[in-house]
Amino acid sequence: MMSATRPAVSPLLRQAYKQTYASLRVGRGGTSTSASTPAKPLRRVQSSSSSSSSTPPPPSEGEGMFTNPWSNAKLWGGFGAAAGWGMSGAAIYDASQSGPEIISLNMTGVLIVYSSLFARWAYVVKPQNMMLCACHVTNVLAQANQMKRGLEYKAEQGGPAGKEEVDQLMKSAGVAGAVGAVAIAGAPAMRTAVAGANLPFGLSAMVAGDAGPFTVHFWAPMSKWLISGASFMDLDRPTDKISVAQFTALTATGFFFSRYALLVKPINYVLCSVNIALFGSSAYHLTRKIKADYL
Repeated sequence: MMSATRPAVSPLLRQAYKQTYASLRVGRGGTSTSASTPAKPLRRVQSSSSSSSSTPPPPSEGEGMFTNPWSNAKLWGGFGAAAGWGMSGAAIYDASQSGPEIISLNMTGVLIVYSSLFARWAYVVKPQNMMLCACHVTNVLAQANQMKRGLEYKAEQGGPAGKEEVDQLMKSAGVAGAVGAVAIAGAPAMRTAVAGANLPFGLSAMVAGDAGPFTVHFWAPMSKWLISGASFMDLDRPTDKISVAQFTALTATGFFFSRYALLVKPINYVLCSVNIALFGSSAYHLTRKIKADYL
């Protein structure tokens, strides 16, 4: 009985299947719905499961600031920023609590230049760091006030010789400011000229690069060497003219950033070395002050 019915049914089924399949191919642009539809959910499930299993979030993203303290860049970077604000706070504290005799004109001038460059760097860097910019703008204002107090004290206490020295310092500062302004104004044109000079050994690309010597990205970190240099120049400074607040902030800055420079990516050995020098010179002055006044 089955053999009797199969010849009658099978041709009908085959004809219906052919008609349905042909209409689907025309409506779908040649792609069968029955063949493609089941594969889409499967691909979505596979993509979701594979991404969750093969690309787990890095451990550092889940770490808090105080997790694994010695190797935590967030922790050391936060301490370094706090120490940066400490320099501004030290200048404000000294202006309100200490006499002008403790002001180091060398260090104060260097800090003005240093914070001016870093304020500009923090403003133009990507992503923009307005908190760091505000820190250094505050330090420029605070150190400028300290410079004013120091110059006035030197002129009053030094007599005619002191006034003459202050006048000479002001002239030198004016010349340095003019040279700096000319250099800043001409930097873009000089950078373009160097880029088109095709210097050998890839010097044009290196010097005219985004972090080359015609940009603030080069001079801001390099200016920190000026702080270390000013500190080394004052190695014989009398202890009664050493500011505990200022050198505590500088010592902390050198300590925190020397470690932080080794935790960022890419590792910045130049930043590490300058902060080691800053830590050593500032700690030397701070130790002399503590030993003379408290031990």
